[in-house]
Amino acid sequence: MGRAILAWLILLSLAICPIKSNTIFLYKSCNKTLYPQLCYVYLSPYLSRIGTSPRLLAQTALAATLSATRSTSRNLTTYSRTHKITKRESGALKDCLEEISDSAYELHISMVEMGKVRSGSDFLFNMNSIETWVSAALTDDDTCTDGFSAKSMNGELKNVVRKQVLNIAHLASIALSFVNNYAKG
Repeated sequence: MGRAILAWLILLSLAICPIKSNTIFLYKSCNKTLYPQLCYVYLSPYLSRIGTSPRLLAQTALAATLSATRSTSRNLTTYSRTHKITKRESGALKDCLEEISDSAYELHISMVEMGKVRSGSDFLFNMNSIETWVSAALTDDDTCTDGFSAKSMNGELKNVVRKQVLNIAHLASIALSFVNNYAKG
């Protein structure tokens, strides 16, 4: 009977340890970013997919950022159709949505390329390209809010845009941090 209990405890510990090590890995990784709490909230649902792999962490962060970026674009488009906005706000929002679209495209390319990257002579070149695309996506997010910087743009739309775009910019920053970390090896 003692061996059966011991075997059961070993199986139980094997089942629990990967989850615990995944959680610790994500926690430590997120704590190295500028936005650790947001990082952990967004990526903890993917603990089993990420495991303890820096590569899978970077890929998953890119995927989560792309998903949030696309969702933000849909939300802002819906907002513009369901709320009365001025002509000036409409123009600023149109420009912002173009920037968000560019950001989504750059994140998509980054994800595709991350899936292809392998160690070897082109590794650093490919990782530099991915870092550049993610940085460009982050810049696009920042540029999106520029059209709302005028004093005449102090309204509900400005607040909605800033809140949502700031969220995806923070996610892009987190993803870039993990891409940079993976590139360092």
